[in-house]
Amino acid sequence: MSNKLPQGLLATDQPDLFFEDNTVGRLKKKVWDASDEEIDAILAEYGVPSPVEWGKPGSYIQTTVRHQVEANRRKNDIVLIPVGSTELHGQHLPSASDTLYVSQIVEGVRRYTARRGAPVNLALPPLMYGAHPYHHLGMPGTTIVRENVVRELMIDVMLGLWNDGFRKQIIINNHGQLWVLEAVIQQFQKRYQLPGIFRVIDWHRAVREFFRTTAKGGQLDTNFVHADESETSLGLLFHPEMVDMAYAVDTEGKSYLPDGHFDKSVDPFGRPSRWSEGEGHFAIEIAATPEGVVGKSTHGAAEKAKRPVAAILRYLTLLNDQILEAFPAGTVPPVEEVTLRTAEEMEPYLREPLSEGWKPVYGLPRIGQGNG
Repeated sequence: MSNKLPQGLLATDQPDLFFEDNTVGRLKKKVWDASDEEIDAILAEYGVPSPVEWGKPGSYIQTTVRHQVEANRRKNDIVLIPVGSTELHGQHLPSASDTLYVSQIVEGVRRYTARRGAPVNLALPPLMYGAHPYHHLGMPGTTIVRENVVRELMIDVMLGLWNDGFRKQIIINNHGQLWVLEAVIQQFQKRYQLPGIFRVIDWHRAVREFFRTTAKGGQLDTNFVHADESETSLGLLFHPEMVDMAYAVDTEGKSYLPDGHFDKSVDPFGRPSRWSEGEGHFAIEIAATPEGVVGKSTHGAAEKAKRPVAAILRYLTLLNDQILEAFPAGTVPPVEEVTLRTAEEMEPYLREPLSEGWKPVYGLPRIGQGNG
């Protein structure tokens, strides 16, 4: 019996799980169907796990000698921008957990694409602290940056990278600040109207199928929330030397309404609202879960993180390849189809930085909305 459905979906071994019959869906299904040995082989291709490379020469734009940055950009002008936070993740995990996970993911993609000869570019994490939802207020170990500060910082980072020729920018998020980062992209384009590819990816949601519980054919006992089974498993895979399971605990938040209205961290139930779309219906973190854990961190195991990590590594590689196929290095989407500017106006700003006739984007007149 064929597993290809007439609706353009691909069936799996789970009756409620289907993947689209397109390149993304087929990629996910291949990872879903892979054996444990095949998953280990995928991780090995990306060098996962490896120590975080924030200070490693040649890993990030800022830690690579300039002539090599320019040479890399002429082959691949996509930049991945990992963002995280400083947030209490229990006594057993470091407060940089979000930033570490996302950095080690994009570093794996860089290693893989580098072996193929055109490495994707990485920008050092500009959000070591991050924006936070209201219910994080007051938690020790959690540093909250005002949303407008985060938004303006990220807009400035994007503009600087665009000026340097990195005009395909993918923000990879690993923290509960997605609504702020969506606003970053919208405000950036309203303010500057620049041709390019601009996207934010909440990486857990991008591969949410792989955080399914055992009841739904996955490998986790509980649904993803915070510093719990899922995040502890990620820590044990990526940097076990920074995890102390002797201090892992299990907790549960306090809600005032019956279950079913608000979803969990990766939207496993398709409920009416995402977790971020309300406040007041549950106790804030410092009152209900001062441990900094929401869930069962004692259930964490490195093996449980392997498949979702393999899935996001493969997906980001596919995204890199398809962007470059559509717009090879040095090219962007048609100016007059993605902005209200003219191709003639943009021509000098789109040249190679510091080449003859090039103009820095900071001199480009603003038009339309968002001039504040």
